[in-house]
Amino acid sequence: MTDDKPLAGRLALVTGASRGIGAATAEALAAAGAHVILVARTAKALEEVEERIHDAGGAATIAPLDLAEGESIGKLAAAAAERWDALDVLVLNAAMLGSLTPVEHIDAKEYARILTLNVVANQALIAAFDQMLRRSERADVVAVSSSVGSEPRAFWGAYGSSKAALENLALAYGDETAYAGKLRVHVLDPGATRTRMRALAFPGEEPENLKPPEVVADFILKRLLSDAPSGERVRSTPSRLRRPAGS
Repeated sequence: MTDDKPLAGRLALVTGASRGIGAATAEALAAAGAHVILVARTAKALEEVEERIHDAGGAATIAPLDLAEGESIGKLAAAAAERWDALDVLVLNAAMLGSLTPVEHIDAKEYARILTLNVVANQALIAAFDQMLRRSERADVVAVSSSVGSEPRAFWGAYGSSKAALENLALAYGDETAYAGKLRVHVLDPGATRTRMRALAFPGEEPENLKPPEVVADFILKRLLSDAPSGERVRSTPSRLRRPAGS
């Protein structure tokens, strides 16, 4: 470990790493010296992120898979355990927005898919990588949430309830592991960020007014390198960029 590579020798896994906050976070962790396992469904997009990491002098391994598919997470954990002893950083970022609709109009099948990816898959990731996390000298789990996970909003019931469940699940895990003093859990509300999901949710919004994913990634990295306690819900700010005077 060096000052310019504070995560040298450490292993990180980032889900939803093909674009947006996931890709930016993976690149930030790799730039800090971590070997990053990139997880998402689209192999080509993952390869592009991996190439950027390698071109910048970092190290990454791609793992194209659908987190909502049966045994995929268990297979990923088994493959990782064969190559590495411990996992130092787990970023639970992959999520599905779904339709924004009144609660009484939520489609049951779509809601099941939202809960599967946003909640069930994250529990499965924690369970599958628990032993590798516990073998780390200092491990961190970052659960990327949303303001609607703690502040209910009209038409956001499906997505919001899934994030509320994720927050509860992650913080419960943090409470359960606090006694050992080796594993921290962070729940992150990234705030309004220039991502594809944000564009889907707010199609009339000007993306140039929003902070880029790299700002959130930098916040996550600084959080990991700090002495911040476990079990906190934090928000990455600012949500919007300041426009120059007169613009």
